Amino acid sequence: MSGDQASIFVGGGGEGYGTPQELLLKYGNRHGLIAGATGTGKTITLQILAEGFSAAGVPVFLSDVKGDLGGLAVPGSPQGKLHDAFMKRAATIGLDLVYGAPPVTFWDLYGEQGHPVRTTVSEMGPLLLSRLMELSEPQEGVINVAFRLADDEQLPLLDLKDLQAMLTFIAENAKAISARYGLVSAESAAAIQRRLLVLENQGGAKMFGEPALALADLMQTDDQGRGRVNILASDKLMQAPRLYATFLLWLLSELFEELPEVGDPDKPKLVFFFDEAHLLFDDAPKGLVDKVEQVARLIRSKGVGVYFITQNPADVPDKILGQLGNRVQHALRAFTGRDQVELTRAAETYRPNPRFDTKEAIREVGTGEAVTSFLEAKGVPGMVERTLIRPPSSQIGPIPAETRAAILAASPVKGKYETLIDRDSAYERLRARSEAAAREAAAQEEAKAQEKAGSDWKIDRKEIEEYRNARRYDPKGSTTDRPRTSGRSSSSRSDSVAEAFAKSFARQLGTKSGQAVIRGVLGTLFGKK
Repeated sequence: MSGDQASIFVGGGGEGYGTPQELLLKYGNRHGLIAGATGTGKTITLQILAEGFSAAGVPVFLSDVKGDLGGLAVPGSPQGKLHDAFMKRAATIGLDLVYGAPPVTFWDLYGEQGHPVRTTVSEMGPLLLSRLMELSEPQEGVINVAFRLADDEQLPLLDLKDLQAMLTFIAENAKAISARYGLVSAESAAAIQRRLLVLENQGGAKMFGEPALALADLMQTDDQGRGRVNILASDKLMQAPRLYATFLLWLLSELFEELPEVGDPDKPKLVFFFDEAHLLFDDAPKGLVDKVEQVARLIRSKGVGVYFITQNPADVPDKILGQLGNRVQHALRAFTGRDQVELTRAAETYRPNPRFDTKEAIREVGTGEAVTSFLEAKGVPGMVERTLIRPPSSQIGPIPAETRAAILAASPVKGKYETLIDRDSAYERLRARSEAAAREAAAQEEAKAQEKAGSDWKIDRKEIEEYRNARRYDPKGSTTDRPRTSGRSSSSRSDSVAEAFAKSFARQLGTKSGQAVIRGVLGTLFGKK
């Protein structure tokens, strides 16, 4: 099944339930929400939507935060322990369940459970980097200066060592840079470098470098026309939640910036599932939330559907929540007053159904059930319904390491990202400049030393001549003083000349040529051959 279908079957009814629920592919880029408490079935809903989009020829990107979505790559089995329950559910909702699996590509920021996935510092940009490192406003200003300076000086920022080198350069030249770009301080640059160390300790260095991820590799179909399901291994990445959220937001921003406008397509060009969506908005500054809102509002015209997955709809800001037209709401628990308020708010966002109370339904639905609402003709929200979610065609749960390895070996991008490329960039260019400056300084010092040594030699010869002229030699070997016009004694004159000669010789010892002389003398005295 590929390309010809017009909708994705999500679930159906039975006694006490509503009409069959389908997500119209025409409105698949109008975004969506999968919400519910832990253990209520959000992962299964994500799995069946990914299968449905893939079968329709739509590539999918999702993150596997618990390590249990690898089963998407393997067909379900009639011998599985859930088979009987699946067949019973299928019969209830009128589904002809056929086991199968979509084509899957595994990715991993750390390169352990999938193909390495990277971006460059330049592509990440100063706003997201500042968010990633939790920088203050003045520190964010320094990051902006670093990016502007890198552009002006043609210093590519590809990996973290490039950014570290740029910050060092700014700290060492803070005065000159401040005069051109605005006030920067060495202290702020040093503080950012400390934050970079924290990021490195979290494994963030693996996120930056080349080859960077090509978006086209996320938008592939197989030879049967099925969209590839791209799964980002995130169980380890979730240990650094800010890194996880920032990376996914960067990817969403890249899709927004690079993909062309397509208007209202018959089906999305790509569907992006953002699991643990609350991490994107926790303590996020207003500027970042505004950016996410802008991307969510405009990216649908690029043919990209974004589906947020979280425990409570209240985790998503209202301006973004209002743009999510396709919704699957699993059970919400209401144990506290705050829970009651949030449950009420969640119920109020649905088009009411006169057959039941939406608030009570959200609280009462069991595992594998949900309250759903999908866009209908002309993009109008459908009436809320209680729905039995269909079972998936692929396996539920993780897959063995050897199965994952076999899938990676057959991947269409095998070998493209595995080898890290470290090309000429800011780090190498700044180091070359520093070494050139050091060589120039050394050459100048050497020239000064040679000039000084030559000057000292001229002075020495003059002093020696004066010393010789100050004494007259008897042919028989005796030495007598020559007649003098000055009143100074011969011993005083000879002592002063000898002292001057000694000082001159000592000065020579401070130069490289002088050191060479003394090494030769000492070598002779101690029998050096």
